[in-house]
Amino acid sequence: MWEKRVADKNASYWIEELRLEPHPEGGFFRQTYRSEMMLAEAALPAGFRGARAASTAIYFLMEQGSFSAFHRLRSDEVWHFYTGDALAVHVIEESGKYWRILLGHDTEAGQVFQAVVKSGCWFASEVAGRGSFGLVGCTVAPGFEFEDFEMAERAELANKYPIQRQLIERLTRVERR
Repeated sequence: MWEKRVADKNASYWIEELRLEPHPEGGFFRQTYRSEMMLAEAALPAGFRGARAASTAIYFLMEQGSFSAFHRLRSDEVWHFYTGDALAVHVIEESGKYWRILLGHDTEAGQVFQAVVKSGCWFASEVAGRGSFGLVGCTVAPGFEFEDFEMAERAELANKYPIQRQLIERLTRVERR
C-alpha cells in the first residue's frame, strides 16, 4: 500500500512537500544536513581553502526535459535513489574514461540504489529514458561549499574529451559572453 501511495506522487508534489528550490546546475534541491563537525584546512587535501563541514546532504530532483549540467567537485559525492524514475549520471574521469550510473529501483535492469562520483570527475545527470522525474539524495564529504564546485565550459570540456563531444554539448549550458 505504501509503495502505491509513493508511486502516485509526481514531481510537483515532491518539490512542494520537500520545499525544494531551483539548483544553479539544473533540477531542484534542498540541503537537509550540514555536519557540526568541522575539518580544519590543514586536515583537508590540497585545493581546499578554509575549514569544511565533515559532511553535507541534499535532496535533488530532476524532471524530464531538464538536466544537471556537467560540473565537478573537490569532494566525493554519494548518490542515493529515493523515488520516481531512474536517473542517468554521466561521469568523465580526468583520464577521459566515461561511465554511466543508472540510479533507480530496478536492480535487474542494472540500476543501483547508491553510487559514488569521485572528486575531480566531471558529471552530469538527467532522467533516464522516458521517465518523468527522479528524486535522489546526494551526500558530500568533506562537506559541500560552492567554492569547491566548478561548472564545465562547453568548448573547453569538449576539446579535452572529443570522444564525448556530443554528450558534453547536450549536457552543458551555453557560455555567457
